Amino acid sequence: MRFFVTPRERAALKRLMPLLELNKLHFAGAVLLGALGLGASIGLGATSAWLIARASQMPPVLFLTIATVGVRFFGVSKAVLRYVQRLASHHVAINGIADLRENVYRKLASRKTDTIARLKRGDLLERTGSDVDALGDLLVKSVLPAWVAGVAGVGTVIGIAFLSVPTALVLGAALFLSGVIGPLLTAKSARLAELADEKARTELATETLTLVDNYTELAVSGRISEVRDSIHATEVELTRVKDQAARPAAIAAATDSFAMGMAVIGAILIGVPEMHAGLVSAVALAVLVLVPLSSFEGTAELGPAAAQLIRSARAAVRIDEILSTDEAPDSKPIPQSSTGPVLRAENLSVGWPGGPVVATGIDLELRPGSHVAIVGPSGIGKSTILFTLAGMLEPKAGRVTLNGQDIYGAPRKDVGERVSLTPEDAHIFATNVLENIRAAQPSISEDEARILLARAGLDEWVSNLPEGLSTMLGSGGTTVSGGERRRLLLARALGAPAPLLLIDEPGEHVDNNTADRLIRDLLRVPDHGSDDRGVLVVTHRLTPLETADEVLVLSSVDHGPSTITARGKHSDLIESNQNYRWALQREGAQARAEL
Repeated sequence: MRFFVTPRERAALKRLMPLLELNKLHFAGAVLLGALGLGASIGLGATSAWLIARASQMPPVLFLTIATVGVRFFGVSKAVLRYVQRLASHHVAINGIADLRENVYRKLASRKTDTIARLKRGDLLERTGSDVDALGDLLVKSVLPAWVAGVAGVGTVIGIAFLSVPTALVLGAALFLSGVIGPLLTAKSARLAELADEKARTELATETLTLVDNYTELAVSGRISEVRDSIHATEVELTRVKDQAARPAAIAAATDSFAMGMAVIGAILIGVPEMHAGLVSAVALAVLVLVPLSSFEGTAELGPAAAQLIRSARAAVRIDEILSTDEAPDSKPIPQSSTGPVLRAENLSVGWPGGPVVATGIDLELRPGSHVAIVGPSGIGKSTILFTLAGMLEPKAGRVTLNGQDIYGAPRKDVGERVSLTPEDAHIFATNVLENIRAAQPSISEDEARILLARAGLDEWVSNLPEGLSTMLGSGGTTVSGGERRRLLLARALGAPAPLLLIDEPGEHVDNNTADRLIRDLLRVPDHGSDDRGVLVVTHRLTPLETADEVLVLSSVDHGPSTITARGKHSDLIESNQNYRWALQREGAQARAEL
């Protein structure tokens, strides 16, 4: 393998291959079945050659009985063994890909977000999708054919050596040319094609996601045609690259045909003089000449195997790049608390990985029964604060603790049982309404789902759906309006069993009156203790905050990071903070103007 891949690729493969959790016994069984199947094909050719040559000598029929049975045996064995080998090899490959994908996601979950945050969505999708498949294909499309061809080739050369050592040496040289030199030429050409193909596929995925995610904005700005032309150009480039990638297969096929011809001609040139010298019989000469025709079946697969090795090695490097980042710091399990979880931020500074600090000096506390709101203009860092409080981002400075334990790096299961985050762009799954609600808690019944939807203001909407809770929704919420999507996410958030809820802009994309009602409902003191949860809401609306225990006002000072410039109850801020009072009055004026 070291002649086909670079040291960087070899190191990446060495680190990632254990993630396939390969069952060596099953893999060895697949190799054995493949070698036996190829051996049956070679045996069929050898037995057929002997039978035809011996029959031409007109011996008694009984002399040909064993050879006749042998032809039937090898013919049936070839088909059966290859079928069983396909089952065995694909069983190994499919299990390996499943284990690899699971292990990749598990490792990603334990890594820092620096590298991933810098990737485009299309690039990340390519690395965790197609690249994982390409690495999994390494077993069945590259490693397995190489082992099968090697075992069968060595066995054939040894068998021919019993008849003629010089012919066996020629056959060995031809097999080396077909099985090593040909794949090396294939690998050299395939590497150039793979580099170009990798770039084109990533760009195509990124551009397609851009078109799908931003179709409305692109349509309004009249740039749909521009993006489509860009996608078309990328597809044309991808087609050109695929045509270029087909050349290595042609080179491998030509090399294989040349090597086969060399083996046959060599057998004739060596075998005929040996026959005249009495070293081999005429029947044995037929076997020596015709066996190479079937012995090259294995090496014919090595050209595509070399190309697959290059693809898999490149995929391994790309996957390794996102897995080789530092792991999030180990943290002890979140300790239990008899009074419920307490989420606390102390002198917190936040920002995205690799980016600047966007908010600093954040101090807050959230416990069951408390209701806190963070307000401020768009782009000031409110959502970044939520992600940091949920343990998804590492604090730039300060601490975020849950029951006194640092939340960043803590076991996600422990955090998820206590804190539920609903970001503004949370995903709507391509399933029905009920299952989208059950994403928060699988045990939610239909009646409970209707109550949650009613709290989110969707009771009338769901009653008008053609199949009610069983109505299918498009992936990403493409079949619902922005307001319906936002309220559906709110209903899911309310269904989460966690005692602490972090909700980003629950009133976004709905009219002001509906937004105010939803936020009031989130921040109100419950009528019973069963839903006495702590709620932290990020919003730009001030009107519905009269029921909040505390309101934190974020503002930017001298164009630097934002910080808390005022805090307190809604009524106190109206009296003490002129900017807060003015913003509230402006909201009221806008509401009156809309009536």
